[in-house]
Amino acid sequence: MSEEFIPAAKPIVGDAERQAVDAVLRSGMLAQGAEVAAFEEEFSQVLLDGRPTVAVNSGTSGLHLGLLAAGVGPGDEVIVPSFTFAATANAVALTGATPVFADIELTHYCLDPEHVATLITERTKGIMPVHLYGHPADMPALQSLAERHGLALYEDAAQAHGASLAGKPVGTFGTFAMFSLYPTKNMTSGEGGMVSTSDSEVERALRLLRNQGMERQYENELVGFNARMTNLHAAIGRVQLTKIGDWTKTRQATAQFFDQHLEGVGVPAVAEDAVHVYHQYTISVPEDRDGFVAALKDEYNIGSGVYYPIPTHRLPSFGRSDELPNTERAARTVVSLPVHPSLTDRDRERIVTAVNTLAKAGA
Repeated sequence: MSEEFIPAAKPIVGDAERQAVDAVLRSGMLAQGAEVAAFEEEFSQVLLDGRPTVAVNSGTSGLHLGLLAAGVGPGDEVIVPSFTFAATANAVALTGATPVFADIELTHYCLDPEHVATLITERTKGIMPVHLYGHPADMPALQSLAERHGLALYEDAAQAHGASLAGKPVGTFGTFAMFSLYPTKNMTSGEGGMVSTSDSEVERALRLLRNQGMERQYENELVGFNARMTNLHAAIGRVQLTKIGDWTKTRQATAQFFDQHLEGVGVPAVAEDAVHVYHQYTISVPEDRDGFVAALKDEYNIGSGVYYPIPTHRLPSFGRSDELPNTERAARTVVSLPVHPSLTDRDRERIVTAVNTLAKAGA
């Protein structure tokens, strides 16, 4: 096979990140400190219109601690989509609360407000939409629903750095929001997460929970965790933050190219007032999705991702049998094409040729 492999995702780490890490190593201050504080402030200003943020050691920690800080616990229910990574529901379960699985809409693959409305009970504490693949969930409809029933909104924005709806950044709608900084996300700190909140009590609880329950050393106010971000990771994240704007424009330009040239598959829709940041460029392949994925790699040396082939509610860890037809359909038909900023013009053309040829042939 003469053409070079095109991976589904490709983290970009350059000399500036290495120099930033070296500077921290030379300082001797490796654990949480000034770099983390600076990263929190810069993330807030660049992506969240100044909304305060708290850095943690992973996106999952961010969800877990955010829920705890917001008062979620045993006896509560939180409505979540099943079509997402398991961490969304895991974080709810880890608080002792019960994740209640809702269906998605098939336009943007995000939480369906109409189905959410049917699942609200006296135990429902909040609703946690996922801004899946980098497209905002229908926050106005979910906000209206939450307000009518006196519920909280929590945002899983793991894949949506810089996305917005009607000019309002994701991560500024709910009681808290979590952004993942895993290596394959639109920006990374190596590993880590960022939690945003405008509630000062939730913010303080987050800072206590990530640091063994301490604000001052040896004065533990509550039982907490070691979920701190290190200065090493924050140094990487601060450099990446200076690049994400250009990377997002590149992702959007690639998505536009695909929109214009792909044939025979369902391309991502974008709401009129939404900014999609294309963490994934996800298409639908109604017939033999798995054969399509295999042929894309075997015949064209192009990687892809299937997110998520098993709905969360059907995983062995939850073992539920809820009827979620849109979720089941998406799990059978979606595939994400490479959209990362490292793609060349030739890569984009290869992807279009391969997808169109396979779609025409029925994979």
